[in-house]
Amino acid sequence: MSDRQTDIPVIETRGLGKVYSPGTEAEVVALKQVDLRIHRGDFVAIMGPSGSGKSTLMNLIGCLDTPSEGVYECDGVDVSTLDREELAILRRDKIGFVFQGFNLLPRMSALDNVAMPLGYAQVPNADRRQMAQDALESVGLGERSGHRPSELSGGQQQRVAIARALINKPPILLADEPTGALDSKTGEEILALFKRLRDDNHTVVLITHDAEVAAHADRVFVMRDGELHEEKSDARETRA
Repeated sequence: MSDRQTDIPVIETRGLGKVYSPGTEAEVVALKQVDLRIHRGDFVAIMGPSGSGKSTLMNLIGCLDTPSEGVYECDGVDVSTLDREELAILRRDKIGFVFQGFNLLPRMSALDNVAMPLGYAQVPNADRRQMAQDALESVGLGERSGHRPSELSGGQQQRVAIARALINKPPILLADEPTGALDSKTGEEILALFKRLRDDNHTVVLITHDAEVAAHADRVFVMRDGELHEEKSDARETRA
């Protein structure tokens, strides 16, 4: 890997802030002057209780919301310069989303669930199915491609969701409480998968309220009252 100090971060925020209902009695300052740099191949956890601002930060990083102040550059692109269509393309190409509830379509097979984002990218059907099969194999579910979500365990469903998030080969995997609906053993398996993805140079950003889950990451940030604090750095920071 090249010198990480000279790499362009895949996520960089400078003075990022978010205020809801500004200037009214209902005004809420959700984020305050957040500075964050995440490079390709990082596994980062952002931890905090409900109301701390972590969900707001996740929505801004995922380009699902816009900041009230500050700058957010996603893989070197200042998102404030993009129109709605360009933002949708950036989300499709740069960010894979994994959610606590899996968000799989129940009547579709694992293969079709994973292939779905490629339809929006107008990838030919034959290529789509092969890419989806490859993605399922990468998360250890190649042999379950024809099964519907109801025929899969919770951990298997989350693996399908991860394969779907990776199908466009985005530089960022944004995981919101991905182990929240799983038992502890299955959660450990999903976290081990994230570590393997990190080792393959994916960037994983894990949003969680659970300190034990966050401890699996190489860097841990804690949100407190809208402010971001780094808790720990790991030797992974300087890995070759």
